[in-house]
Amino acid sequence: MEDVTASGEESLDEGYWESLLGEAEQARSLGEEVVEEAETLQGMDEEAWRAAEDSLSKGEILELQVKGCNRGGLLVDWKGITGFVPVSHLDGLPSGLKEEELREELALRVGQPLRLKIIEVEPERGRLVLSQRALGWIEDPQGLLENLIPGEVRRGQVTRLCDFGAFVDLGGFDGLLHISELSWRHVEHPGEVLEVGQETDVYILDVDRERKRVALSLKRLEPDPWSLAAEKYEVGQIVEGTVTNVVDFGAFVRVEEGLEGLIHISELAEGNFLHPHNVVREGDVVKARILNIDPARRRMGLSLRQA
Repeated sequence: MEDVTASGEESLDEGYWESLLGEAEQARSLGEEVVEEAETLQGMDEEAWRAAEDSLSKGEILELQVKGCNRGGLLVDWKGITGFVPVSHLDGLPSGLKEEELREELALRVGQPLRLKIIEVEPERGRLVLSQRALGWIEDPQGLLENLIPGEVRRGQVTRLCDFGAFVDLGGFDGLLHISELSWRHVEHPGEVLEVGQETDVYILDVDRERKRVALSLKRLEPDPWSLAAEKYEVGQIVEGTVTNVVDFGAFVRVEEGLEGLIHISELAEGNFLHPHNVVREGDVVKARILNIDPARRRMGLSLRQA
């Protein structure tokens, strides 16, 4: 099967992986207070950071006390460094929690000791990331991470939904289904496609064994609608679709899932009208004639007045 990481357009940059820590980073960017002790990491002891890197390389198990929390996870202290444990790397949290319920669950762990492993050390960014779930990676009797291959399909269970995607348990190890990989159509929230506890097949998009991260895809289990567009549609053909968005220059029409065409304002109707909204509305089912189609650029021009 084709390795989707081969092309520059499909490659996964670091920004993609940042989604794994998205909620924590978002909380920081919004200026939320983590805990009073985490005011700044400037001037931190270099020896402590070297010790953190050493612990990471050795895969040591640490027992640290939780000193605070935010909506993204827990805060711990290690040799004067404030470490972060993302929610996705915690064991024992009930599934399907609402935001306020999650905060309450996290607050209950403040003051409690946790057995953790360091999974990421970035002294230049003052970031130390730990994991409770990583304890299970030490033995990994089935060698799950080592056996995962980009391009194969695995069965998993949805463990958590968040704004940027969904986490899927592949058998003791969570992979990330980024929101852009859920469907060929536009998805506002993962809840439109998945629900916590649901079992689903997923496509292994990328495996980063060094960082113990797995990227998944749901939409790649189905062919890209645009790859078949030239075979299914032709210029002059009348198609039926649903208006999805009306803008100043025209209206977008969903011809099928993942494939939309544009009716330019000049092709909406005869005569003068102030705005496309005077002709069509979101949700309207219309019949339109195909004026042009360009699968490579994922574009289709439609006409309502010529239909």
